[in-house]
Amino acid sequence: MTADPNTIQDALPLEVAEPRSERVAPARFAEPRSGTPLYDLVPSPLGELLLIGDGEAVTGLFMSPHERFAQGVGKEWRREPEALREAAEQLAAYFAGELREFDLPLAPRGTAFQRTVWSALTTIPHGRTATYGEIARSIGQPNASRAVGMANNRNPISIIVPCHRVIGANGALVGYGGGIPRKQSLLSLERGTGTGVNG
Repeated sequence: MTADPNTIQDALPLEVAEPRSERVAPARFAEPRSGTPLYDLVPSPLGELLLIGDGEAVTGLFMSPHERFAQGVGKEWRREPEALREAAEQLAAYFAGELREFDLPLAPRGTAFQRTVWSALTTIPHGRTATYGEIARSIGQPNASRAVGMANNRNPISIIVPCHRVIGANGALVGYGGGIPRKQSLLSLERGTGTGVNG
């Protein structure tokens, strides 16, 4: 279900405001495949990123100090840069300011509610933000702001599924697994005010 474009706000004042009618189609998630997880460690201006896939879709993207990153790579995992090359290239283009929307197969692991929230996150346009309450309303559960916040916090595919674009009701840059400075940096990057991305 798509977010109501009338509730999507500018991330920060833009030099050229985007039309309010802009909307992004929600991502359609595949079911994660079983088997050996594939991974690669991808350099970025935010520091090294742990990129995970199942051979067909991206299943995870984590940065330090997230607990998944801190736990490290599982013993049974296999490093396969080629299997994740397209995702790595799109991430590089995003950080270079050359890519606004990712076009990748995604298969995040989560409950039905979490996956609904994560899909709604993908409708927030590049350079905009939405509040937890707005996301809750967009999925037809207007009283579920707290649950939306918890689901947002559990998003396993950071950046690509843009949980950094969700803000508090008062506009504050609340809660981000990679830290508030990185959240601000990502929003600044998307505003086109310079990379402003710090590791």
